[in-house]
Amino acid sequence: MSVIDIGGKVREGEELDVVAVENWLKQQGIDLHGQVAVTQYSGGASNWTYRLKYDNADLILRRPPKGTKAKSAHDMAREYHVQHHLAPFYPVLPEMVALCQDESVIGCDFYVMKRIKGIIPRAKLPPELQFGEAEVNKLCVNVIDKLIELHQVPYQGTELEKLGKGDGYCRRQVEGWDTRYEKAHTINVPSFRFVRKWLLENIPEDSNTCIIHNDWRFDNVILDPHNPTEVIGVLDWEMATLGDPLMDLGSALAYWVEETDHQIFKATRRQPTHLKGMFSRKQVVDYYLEKMGLHTENWAFYEVFGIFRLAVIAQQIYYRYHHKQTNNPAFKDFWIVIHALHLRALKLIGKQKFEANDIAQKYKAKLQEILGKVK
Repeated sequence: MSVIDIGGKVREGEELDVVAVENWLKQQGIDLHGQVAVTQYSGGASNWTYRLKYDNADLILRRPPKGTKAKSAHDMAREYHVQHHLAPFYPVLPEMVALCQDESVIGCDFYVMKRIKGIIPRAKLPPELQFGEAEVNKLCVNVIDKLIELHQVPYQGTELEKLGKGDGYCRRQVEGWDTRYEKAHTINVPSFRFVRKWLLENIPEDSNTCIIHNDWRFDNVILDPHNPTEVIGVLDWEMATLGDPLMDLGSALAYWVEETDHQIFKATRRQPTHLKGMFSRKQVVDYYLEKMGLHTENWAFYEVFGIFRLAVIAQQIYYRYHHKQTNNPAFKDFWIVIHALHLRALKLIGKQKFEANDIAQKYKAKLQEILGKVK
């Protein structure tokens, strides 16, 4: 079995009008030979990603999902331009091919880029890699270093300055994600009332401003098939902006599952951070802060924010499933994960504020009840 991810069968209800796309590409002057083979990548839970394999071209198409979506999310033009302008400073980006903003083609904006051939490290590393603890550790360090390299990109005086508003990022993010959760709330998930209040009351001043990815995970990097601890590509720039690097790190650690974590997180793990050789979340933070020359007395804020933000993202996706705007079965039990994220945030706050313990215990019982029903 190949370790190279080539995608799989296109999901029902997410079919692509390949003839329309192909005609449009040819109108843009793209030379295409042979019968196209279309597959769909299963990793993403938000935008839809397809591979278009021709005799002379290997392309990736990105488009937004059907159904209700956040106003600022799924902006294909923005994602396209971010990668186009960032590529000269950060040479692990796919080469952009064309952007379509004519909705008459397939009913939405989309863009096409060249595929980077490599390994995408998902929940389980391919056994063919035969990674030992030393290789796992090197992979871990290299992935973190690529995030640090991004945060050190000299964006001033370039088109990248237009990516965000700069100062005040932490406050804008807390208030913005708070509003998004309200809009996507369904009756079977917690209100996050205490967590949201705590975040609003503990917003720090921005530690710095840099280009941030905003969705940093192992399954958004591509590894060199000949040297698979090395990162040769970084994907999914939908939410990239100018912001606080510690907010980016906190958001990344929301996905970082350790072997000692709750069974819900281990069951829904999307990256191989549980393996021996991987850093713990604390080790990631210590390593990052030292290499970036940053310091914070309030790390809990960034980690709790990352957890809440992940809960909002999951809830926005679940909202579409709940209202039958998508039938992807992978989204069916997202509401359970949101309960688990709520409990995790409460526990982190509880380390700093004792009053949270009673609330955390209350939701722990509720989570166990939910788990019992799932079994």
